[in-house]
Amino acid sequence: MFHTLQSLIHHKFFTGSTSNLHRESETLKRSKLMYLGMTFALMATVAVAQTPPASDQKPVEPAATDKTPAAPAPATPAAPPAPPTWSVGPIDFSGLVDAYYDVNTNHPTTAANYRFNQLRNFDVKSDQFSLNMAKFSLSHTADPVGFQVDFGFGRAFDIIHATEKAPEIFRYLEQAYITVKPASMKGFQADFGEFVTSAGAEVIETSSNWNYSRSLLFAWAIPYYHFGLRTSMPVTKSLTAGVQVVNGWNNVEDNNSGKTIGLTAAYTKPKATLSANYYTGPEKNDTNKGFRNLFDATLLLTPKDQFNAYINYDYGTEKRVLGGSDHWTGIAFAAKIATSKKTAITPRIEYYDDASGFTTGTTQKLKEFTLTGEYKMVEGLLARLEYRRDWSNVDFFDSGTRSAATKSQNTLLIGVVAFFGPKR
Repeated sequence: MFHTLQSLIHHKFFTGSTSNLHRESETLKRSKLMYLGMTFALMATVAVAQTPPASDQKPVEPAATDKTPAAPAPATPAAPPAPPTWSVGPIDFSGLVDAYYDVNTNHPTTAANYRFNQLRNFDVKSDQFSLNMAKFSLSHTADPVGFQVDFGFGRAFDIIHATEKAPEIFRYLEQAYITVKPASMKGFQADFGEFVTSAGAEVIETSSNWNYSRSLLFAWAIPYYHFGLRTSMPVTKSLTAGVQVVNGWNNVEDNNSGKTIGLTAAYTKPKATLSANYYTGPEKNDTNKGFRNLFDATLLLTPKDQFNAYINYDYGTEKRVLGGSDHWTGIAFAAKIATSKKTAITPRIEYYDDASGFTTGTTQKLKEFTLTGEYKMVEGLLARLEYRRDWSNVDFFDSGTRSAATKSQNTLLIGVVAFFGPKR
C-alpha cells in the first residue's frame, strides 16, 4: 500500500494529506463539468474571432506606351497564408488536450496499487485509455504589465495539486501570475502569483517535451510549482539571473511561516544553454526547522536542427528535525534526432539514487530507459509511441501475475496531443 501511495502522490509534496486523491465528490464532478463547458465556450469564441490577415500585394499594372501594349508582368506567386493568431484584442489564447493508452507488462491490479504505473508522472494509469490533461490558457505580454493564466483538469492536475491545502479552485490552476516589465529597467521582469518551477529539463505540458513520459528527476527530485515573487534580469548579453521568494514546494498557501529562496541563472550561447537553479527553505508542516535544499543544472545542446540533446543533474537534501539528513541525487541524458520534417526519435536514460527512501518511500537505486517515436500528423497535432523500462536494485514494483514484487517495470504507450495557440 505504501508503494501505491507513492505512485499516486509525489513525495516531494510532503505538505499535506493524501487521503482524498482517489475520492471525487459529486461537487468536484460538477465543478469539472462547469470548467469544461467554460473552456469550450471560450475556445468557440476565439475560433469565431480569427480573421486571416489580408494581403498587401497590389496587382501589377501594364506599362503605358504609345505602341502596342506590353504584355503584363508575370504574377508574383502568392505567399502561403500566415497561421491564424488565436487572440481577441490584446489577449492571446492557447490550449491542449492530451490523452494516451498504456500497457504495463506487470499488469498491476486494483487491489495491489489501483492499476498504476509506479514512479510515473503523469502517465500513471496502466492497461487503459486515460486523459492526462485538458488545458486552456490566457496571456498578455507585458507592456509593461502582463499576465498568464493556465487552468484545466485531468490526471496531471490531480497529481501536481495532490497535497494542496488551498481552496478547491486552486486545484484547476497550473499558473496564475501578473508580470511587470518596466521599459526603463533594461529587461528586468517581476512575476507575482503561482508559476511553475525553474528547476528541471522538462515541463508539465507533453507537447513541450521530447518524450511522452516524464523523467524520474522530474517526478521525484524537483517541485512542480511555487507561489510568490519571481524576478529575472539580463546581466550580460549571454547571462540572465534571478531571485525568487516563495511559500515553498507545491503550495499556494504555506504550510509553515518560513519562506523558500530560489536563485536562478541561465548562460546562453548559439549552440548551448547552461541553466542552474538553487532552492533552500523549510518545507515541513508547522515548523521552520529542517531546511530542504535543491541544486538543479541542465546543459542543453543545440548543434543543429536535426540533433538536440540535454544533460540534467539534481542533488537534494533535507535535514531532519531530530538530527541527520536525507539525500537524493540523479542524472539524465536525452537526445532528439529528427528523421524527417514530421518524425523524430528520442532516447533517454537516467540514474536516480534515493539514498534514504525520502522521495520514493524505499531506499533504492533506480535506472530508466525510454525510447520515444514522434509523428507530427498536422500542425498542432502529434502522436508519440513510447517504450519505457524502469528497474531497481530492490524488489519494488507490484505485479498482478506474481505474489511477490519485482525489480522491473516495462510499459508501451501511445499518446496523442492536440494543441493550439500563438506558440507551437
